[in-house]
Amino acid sequence: MGRSSIDLYSQNIGAEFVDIKGFNAFVGGSPLNIAVGARRLGVAATLLTAVGKDKTGDFLLHFLNKEQVNTAFIPRIAYARTSAVVLGIQPPDCFPLVYYRDNAADSELNIDHVIAAEIKNYRMLEISATALNKEPSRSAVFYAVEQAHEHGVTIVLDVDFRADQWQDIRSFGLMVRAILPKVDIAIGTEEEVLAATLKDISQVSIAHQQISAPEVSGNLDHATQTILETGVKVLLVKNGAKGVTIYQKDKDPENVPGFPVEVLNVLGAGDAFASGFIYGYLQGWDLYKSCRMGNASGAWVVQKPGCANDMPTLEEVTALISSRGGF
Repeated sequence: MGRSSIDLYSQNIGAEFVDIKGFNAFVGGSPLNIAVGARRLGVAATLLTAVGKDKTGDFLLHFLNKEQVNTAFIPRIAYARTSAVVLGIQPPDCFPLVYYRDNAADSELNIDHVIAAEIKNYRMLEISATALNKEPSRSAVFYAVEQAHEHGVTIVLDVDFRADQWQDIRSFGLMVRAILPKVDIAIGTEEEVLAATLKDISQVSIAHQQISAPEVSGNLDHATQTILETGVKVLLVKNGAKGVTIYQKDKDPENVPGFPVEVLNVLGAGDAFASGFIYGYLQGWDLYKSCRMGNASGAWVVQKPGCANDMPTLEEVTALISSRGGF
């Protein structure tokens, strides 16, 4: 549940943003990427987002329907626009990102849209924290989580910190901490975990407009403990190529190694991780094996130019795992 967009990614790999000559059109938005990734692995997935009554909305829905993601509950918002993202690709570590989300259709998701989707019929609800940045999507997410909690549906929160989507980035942490008591599993990068507990806006800096990779200062141990104290059962902290660390209250952290590969585009890696983890979790695997599946899915995607368009199939990610020594 949450944002979706048309993603325009530079065709000129390695070029400075001002020298880009053309863009490839993909689809994106963290929840959309995760839904597509989970579906390619074999999970039945429904996406709850919103698109405009525009051609870019048609573009997204056409792709999702080809991928067999259930789009039955995606409303078309006449007065809003399907959002867009423009990305430069300068491997290994420079990926300038520009969001076009003024009057974004997915921010117009409301409680009635959630009611129509009947959350109680699902095994898991995955939500994106960006949807908490404004009304009516904020209330829609809180209502969806309330419904999921009431009916025993597992709730996964992607901490998904996008600093430029908040008028005051301190409110990001307030909203995340307000919803965490009903969340079962939270997933975020080290920077996102710190952002969820930051006290001062000076803790955040963004170089080269890398919105998806902010520098956030703070004490990671304190931040993880603060999140666990809210009642979250599991916190998964993504550490890039190093893998993921599993945190649970009153247990020692457990490191789950990644699958080092040559990086082309890091965008979408975290979403691929989430889809792989969700697949494993829904198979009844333990947290370690589920995280290894997530790490492998992320490793697959960073070698590709796109996000949702390049999510691996079960056969592809299984082959990658086997070629690197197995789980």
